[in-house]
Amino acid sequence: MNSNHSVRVIGPGRAGGALSSALTKVGWTVLAPVRHGDALADAAKDVDLLLLATPDAAIEEVAASITPIETTVVAHLSGARGLDVLATHPLRAALHPLTSMPTAEVGAERLARGAWFALDASSDEAMTIVESVVTALGGRSFVVNDEHRVAYHAAAAIASNHVVALLGSAERVATSAGVPLEAYLELVRATIDNIEDLGVVDALTGPVARGDWETVACHREAIDPSELALYDALVEAARRVVDSRTGGADTAQPTNPRTES
Repeated sequence: MNSNHSVRVIGPGRAGGALSSALTKVGWTVLAPVRHGDALADAAKDVDLLLLATPDAAIEEVAASITPIETTVVAHLSGARGLDVLATHPLRAALHPLTSMPTAEVGAERLARGAWFALDASSDEAMTIVESVVTALGGRSFVVNDEHRVAYHAAAAIASNHVVALLGSAERVATSAGVPLEAYLELVRATIDNIEDLGVVDALTGPVARGDWETVACHREAIDPSELALYDALVEAARRVVDSRTGGADTAQPTNPRTES
């Protein structure tokens, strides 16, 4: 069903292209995008929502180059930036899709399946427009204000980018044992399912959860020294999860597991 809303995107790359495609499919009027090098002054004219899908460092300069329109909501897609970078516009909003979009095509598919969005807005009117984007795409949302946006985005980086880095380490260690990463991916998926079903604290299994520091020490002996800093950091992170349980680990913890090797 047509929403009767219109949108224009500045910067139709991965995120901007994904939203343009997804909103087109749900009946929004998606106007021709503004690309790098195009004139910016009139970008907010004759449109309900103007989305700035530019690099974070460029948002403020791009926004300032656009002639403000009293009835147009200007929103950026940054997870880390607040509304202050849109200060020249009367109706300001932030609309960050909390999903991985390696390409515009994949991003559009994921948005169509119902993603989470981090929102903020300078007024009820502006919030209504960005909430209508979420509703049209069958998504869910929460509000993150300027004060908390960097911490919110840091959590997103940990949950996504750092998982890739972690599995890069797993792949290198597995390769040293002659095992392909693919053999571990079902384990990764099952772990995510456990977290969703049980929560982080109860989903943790393995040697740290059991207080099995002898196995941790054996791990440290077996893996390449170049992987130890990450391994040790994650052992400490797992201990924090265990410590959040009532009673802590199942058995006594050494003061420093590094000394056990």
